[in-house]
Amino acid sequence: MKKLLDSALSSVIKRRTFMKWGTAAGSAAVVAGNALPLKAMASDSAQEKTAEEKVTWSACMVNCGSRCPVQVHTKDGVITHVESDNRGDDVYGDHQIRACLRGRSIKQRVYNPDRLKYPMKRVGKRGEGRFERISWDEALDTIAKQLKYTIDTYGNDAIYYQYGSGTQGYKTDGPFASKRLLNMLGGFLPYYGNYSWGQIQFALPFTYGGGRPAAFGSFTSEIANAELLVMFGYNPAETRMSGGGEIYEHINSVNSKNVRTIIIDPRYTDTMLGKESEWIPIRPGTDAALVEAMAWVLINEKMVDEAFLEKFCVGYDEKTLPASAPKNGHYKAHILGQGADGIEKTPEWAAKITGIPAKKIIQLAREIGNAKPAYIIQGTGIQRQANGEQASRAICMLPILTGNIGLAGTNTGEMPGNFGFPVKTLPVGTNPIKTTIPFFKWSDAIWRHAEMTDKTDGLQGGTSLKNPIKFIWQYAGNITVNQHSDINRTKEILSDESLCEFILVFENHMTPTARFADILLPDITTIENYEVASNGYASGSLGAVIPLVPAIAPMYECRSAYDICSGIAKRFGLEEQYTEGKTHEQWVAELYEQMREEQPQVPTLEDLRRDGPYKQLAPKNIRIALEGFRKDPVKNPLGTPSGKIEIYSEQLATIATEWALPEGDVVTPLPQYVTTWESHLDPLTEKYPLQLIGYHTKGRVHSTYHNVAFLREAVTDAVWMNPADAEARGIKDGDMLKVWNDRGETRVPAKVSPRIMPGVAALAEGAWYTPGKDGVDRGGSFNVLTTQRNTPLSKGNPMHTNLVEIAKA
Repeated sequence: MKKLLDSALSSVIKRRTFMKWGTAAGSAAVVAGNALPLKAMASDSAQEKTAEEKVTWSACMVNCGSRCPVQVHTKDGVITHVESDNRGDDVYGDHQIRACLRGRSIKQRVYNPDRLKYPMKRVGKRGEGRFERISWDEALDTIAKQLKYTIDTYGNDAIYYQYGSGTQGYKTDGPFASKRLLNMLGGFLPYYGNYSWGQIQFALPFTYGGGRPAAFGSFTSEIANAELLVMFGYNPAETRMSGGGEIYEHINSVNSKNVRTIIIDPRYTDTMLGKESEWIPIRPGTDAALVEAMAWVLINEKMVDEAFLEKFCVGYDEKTLPASAPKNGHYKAHILGQGADGIEKTPEWAAKITGIPAKKIIQLAREIGNAKPAYIIQGTGIQRQANGEQASRAICMLPILTGNIGLAGTNTGEMPGNFGFPVKTLPVGTNPIKTTIPFFKWSDAIWRHAEMTDKTDGLQGGTSLKNPIKFIWQYAGNITVNQHSDINRTKEILSDESLCEFILVFENHMTPTARFADILLPDITTIENYEVASNGYASGSLGAVIPLVPAIAPMYECRSAYDICSGIAKRFGLEEQYTEGKTHEQWVAELYEQMREEQPQVPTLEDLRRDGPYKQLAPKNIRIALEGFRKDPVKNPLGTPSGKIEIYSEQLATIATEWALPEGDVVTPLPQYVTTWESHLDPLTEKYPLQLIGYHTKGRVHSTYHNVAFLREAVTDAVWMNPADAEARGIKDGDMLKVWNDRGETRVPAKVSPRIMPGVAALAEGAWYTPGKDGVDRGGSFNVLTTQRNTPLSKGNPMHTNLVEIAKA
């Protein structure tokens, strides 16, 4: 027993250990306190000897869009190894939900040197990462006292529940447990949108309306019915790479009929590797210009579906243009140079902007125009640009113009739809605070709340903010520092304790965000928790109900968010109201039975926990986006004001008139290309000549799993450079580089490869920020280089719009 635990626990317990910036990545995050004997470091149940190895179902629950079950093997209360789903014959459609290398390494997350062990309070300056161990009573007393002070002094709207996705998919714990408590206390300042697809989520309802069936595209299974697949920056091989994600369905669909595939992306991604497909490299931020030039070809060569456009759409030509629009305000006039800008959107015009030859643009347009059906899709990286809302709406014009919507083998141009099994969630009540901020503007709401309005900063549910953010509640998210833009500016804001007065962090590990906590609480991992989860938002057509049962007892003094919130509620006299007399496990069981009343085909909870996830295919009638609308637009109108597809949006025309936009920001009623700041056309290229984009790596999910050494060896961090750009700077593959702009600098090795186009560099997002004493990041952290300037419409994150220079370090 002792040998097993000794191999699992790699940190040394000391009376007091201070963690400072500048230590090497992966250093042990040990905490202050008296040294404890081995027996005290594991629960009594973990000490009990068992005659044989146990196998328990759990899951990897991170924000990759998948949700993969795992079988956790334990002996004497210690994890020996982790196995993926291996049930059945693995037949496509009822396939095994196999975890990728990240989920299979989850043991290394549980027994990680960075694992947090005890409640801690900050003892140095905020951000130094200096803490000392405290008791749970002191931690909960401090939190309750600070909550009461914030509410009494400022109001509930000064408490901010911050976006976080490090543990994604809980139904009864984490975010649900936290929001239930905060609502009982009078509410909190909420956000809308998210870092993943805030721009496309905000923009496309102006074209297709909100809610299903318009909120997502067709399932990837419809690719099998297509003649042509065109993917704008869609890269499921790296972002959705497990059996619980889209990639398995995507591969089977493409291979079923050898569907011709064209990928438009600055990088030659892993989705392309080994396929008889075509890669068209494009300058970042110029996808809308490419679409406009293809539209010019489609219109001039009479390949648009005039009947579809007239029956189902608003704003294509003069006949379908709203009365409120200006003369020649329609899309056709804009493309042919008869609109306000007077520019004809020819392939030659677009070639200068996109870097794609005019002949290739014409060829691509003809392929799309002649393909029936064509499945056109975009990834979410494109909308994380300075003109992201425009780009996402523009890409949707290709299926609209060609009538490739609502039919088998088609898609709306959106990201794909999926089937998530309807698992019940812990009731959270109603938040009395109605004014909502955009997800990306939380740092603004700390230091310039008085300037923020619905017309300047995208507030919803109110016209202004009464109070600044004074209390941040961060559960399982590295957003506060690592995943938010312009880390150096973020540090500056958070370090001023006269602004945000208290930061509460629940975490598994000592992340860059955890270092900025005032009170730092050790959360249990999914391997130590009870839950019934459903698969993720990118799981394709195979839905699942996934059981989580603790494979080991909670390590150290770690507690679940539900238990922590129950303890805080007790200090407000709300414990009975909060728990309703139920433990967390009892809530899981009760909500599961409620689900079974509506879904009687689901097995009993006992059978689910014994036999593993329950799988169910999505109904056929939800797999094709806008199918009902295409069949009968009168009976099945869209959620737009007209009930039709709105190429010209009167709502956006109003916003363009009423909102106060900074110079360079543009909102237009038509989906069109706009030149942005820090594009390849910005004069700043004289100083910083390379466009830098981010991408998702197979070695982590955002920043989760970054501290697993095995994964860092398997998938190393490096900045991608084209050989021509590298040669001009005397850089060779593997050289240590410095990448910098006016916002910051990071150090990272070079990956010299023709798989990225000249003039563009790419750096994987999510690496942990690791500054040296000079303040320069040594961890390859992408967000040292990104800006906090938001996009025009959704006020979202333009994290792929950056100009940098690169040289040998």
